[in-house]
Amino acid sequence: MDMSTESTDDVLAGVGPRLRRIRKEREVTLAALSGATGISVSTLSRLESGLRKPSLELLLPIAQAHQVPLDELVGAPPVGDPRVRAKPVERHGRTFWPLTRQPGGLQAFKVLESQRKQEPEPRTHEGYEWLYVLSGRLRLVLGEHDVVLSAGEAAEFDTRVPHWFGSTGEGPVEFLSLFGPQGERMHVRARPARK
Repeated sequence: MDMSTESTDDVLAGVGPRLRRIRKEREVTLAALSGATGISVSTLSRLESGLRKPSLELLLPIAQAHQVPLDELVGAPPVGDPRVRAKPVERHGRTFWPLTRQPGGLQAFKVLESQRKQEPEPRTHEGYEWLYVLSGRLRLVLGEHDVVLSAGEAAEFDTRVPHWFGSTGEGPVEFLSLFGPQGERMHVRARPARK
């Protein structure tokens, strides 16, 4: 017998005693549960004793009658850690943490670039980019502009304009990058008017 069959059999074997325990905790008789679910007393008794295999058709009305989630009746394993742990990617001296999961469309990254002085090599491509500096200083060469952004500053630009960005060489820089292909732009809400 393989492991998946054993674990399924173990789960099914635990349903009967669990049904009986939940019913007793709620001080409900088999007759009352039968009236609430439309399932015969004999079927409920056989379910609790393990003589009848549980099915969704039987378990759903019982879960509704007891007002418990179905997984409490079945004894589903606890859900794992819900936190998303993005795996960093190293590329060209930068560490990228993807913050979006879907392919295509708007992409968001947290980027850390070590302290390194480099000669800008502006490039162009389709899209629109938005940068926000979290810490350090980020040098941005955009067309004929050469600016340095500090923590808390942001820039947005059409990536068809020749551009380059990276460390100023004075220390590491950490920033957020939002990139939309095919010229997608960020939607920024205007501040509410002051009365």
